[in-house]
Order: sequence, then structure tokens, then C-alpha cells
Amino acid sequence: MKNSAHLPIADPPARGRRLPPWLKRPLPAGEALLATRKLINGLKLNTVCVEARCPNRSECWSKRTATFMILGNHCTRRCRFCAVKHGPPSPPAEDEPQRLATAAVQLELRHVVITSVTRDDLPDEGAAHFARCIRAVKDKLPRATVEVLVPDFHARRECVQTVVGAAPEVFNHNVETVPSLHERIRPRADYPRSLEILRLAKELRPRICTKSGLMVGLGETRAELIQVFRDLRGVGCDLLTIGQYLKPASGDDHASVERFYPPKEFDELGRLAKEVGFAAVASGPFVRSSYFAETLLSARVASMSEPPSSEKREESGISKHLFGIIA
Repeated sequence: MKNSAHLPIADPPARGRRLPPWLKRPLPAGEALLATRKLINGLKLNTVCVEARCPNRSECWSKRTATFMILGNHCTRRCRFCAVKHGPPSPPAEDEPQRLATAAVQLELRHVVITSVTRDDLPDEGAAHFARCIRAVKDKLPRATVEVLVPDFHARRECVQTVVGAAPEVFNHNVETVPSLHERIRPRADYPRSLEILRLAKELRPRICTKSGLMVGLGETRAELIQVFRDLRGVGCDLLTIGQYLKPASGDDHASVERFYPPKEFDELGRLAKEVGFAAVASGPFVRSSYFAETLLSARVASMSEPPSSEKREESGISKHLFGIIA
């Protein structure tokens, strides 16, 4: 296939029609899912699972894992792919780091993922609160790894320093989409700024694992995607996730899906990204930044010594059509 061509249309644009068969799957249930929900609600924590209407919530919660969303549930920006509410946010809750760490202990998490709404209203854009949450988790779970998925902090060096200074193992910031679509999809974000924050994290803490993510199905071309892969590797990004964009709600507030990528194309995109030099890539219809994040980090660690065997991949219990790891 020629890299400069548009990826072939698997389905016409999705406007109020049914999902393709590979995006349908049974919803898990059971006591573990209910227990996770009860714990999160009881500690009055926000999760990106709920606020962003993640399609993997039931699966993750049934496995007693969740992605914590700090600094409230109202974002100061309004991206056209995101379901998180927009509006004036509340002041950061002083006890949130301890509540989050308590949840991580009770869920017996080995890998804790923390993200946030964008807080352009705060002097440090929430960086110090991130650091407090990281340290609270490490105090209570010293053997756990911590991954942060941060906003762009306007690429302010001091904000990035505050976060990486708390020593998370993974520093994640999503570029989300290709540069040509930023104005329409992320009107208050900036592609070069997103690259810069990843570069800064690596400069300030060279041993940290950096990570980014892309949604597909918004109208991008293959050539644009490959260029983003190269741009990310150019700033030292180690890990990449690629997933299908799904419109979170009806109406005109959110961008429409321009096409659904079939699983085989996700496999191909994963291979192309790996060829560019990423240590590990997760590419699949249901892949999201924090979906099986521990597994992706483990794949990166393994790639630094020896590639994981096919047997180990099968033991992870991940369907390759839902989540394909290329390490």
C-alpha cells in the first residue's frame, strides 16, 4: 500500500447507524465490577472510565482496575472528541491524593494510572497536585508503578519538572490526532506544544518512559499518521497507543466518526509504528491510553532485554482483535 494514500474506507461515515461487528462485545458483570464501583463511589473519586464514557469501563472494573481522574470533573477546555464536562472547575480537593492512594491499596493495584481534566485556571495548571498524588501512591504502594496522563501544561518547563520530579515510571501525553485536524478536534491545543512536553519530560528525566496516544477514524491519512509516528519518536517517545475514535454522544458538540478501521488495519498500523522505533505499541479498536497500561509497560521493559514469547502474550488473556501489543 502507498503511504500517501487515504486509508480505504471500511464503512461509510457513522451517522446514527450501527457499529461494525468487531466493535460489539458482551459486557462483563459480576461481584468484582460492583465492588470496584462501590469503592470508587465511596471514596468520592472521579475516573476517566466514567467521565469520558470509556467503552472498556465494565471490563476494567470487573478486573478491579480503574484510571483515576484528579482535579475535578469539569475541564477548562472543550475538545470535540471528549465527553468530559466543560465548565468552571472547583478548587482542588486537598485530601484527594490520600483518597486515591487508599483506593489503589484496596484494589491491590500493581500499576496505578492517574489522569486529570485540563486546569488552565490554576497557576501551575495542576502540576503540584499531580505530584502529591504520585507521592501518596508511592508512600502506600512502594512496589507499584505509576503512570500519569497529563494535559499539555502549555509546555511549561517548571510544570513538567514538578510532575517528573515525583518520579512516575510513565509520563503520558496524548497528541490525540494528526496536525491537520487539531484546529477542528482540539481547538485550544497545539501539536508542536504536545511534542514539546514529551521532549521536556525526557530531557528532565532521561530514564522515564514516555508515552502518547492517537485516535483514528477522524479523517486522517496514512501519510499523516506515519509522520506523527516519526514526530513522536523524534522527541524520544517510547510507547504508543492507537485506538478507534467513537463519538461519545449524539448531537453536534462532538466530531463524527469518518470511518471505522477493521482489526487488520490496526495490526498494520501497529507494525508501521514499531518500524519507526517505538519500544512497544498497542493498536486495536478498543485500545485507549490506559487500557492494559501495565501490560504495555511490561512489553517495553521486555523489549529492552528480549521480546516476550507468544506464550506469554497468550497468557495475558488479551484478544488480539481488541488489543494488539507489538513489542
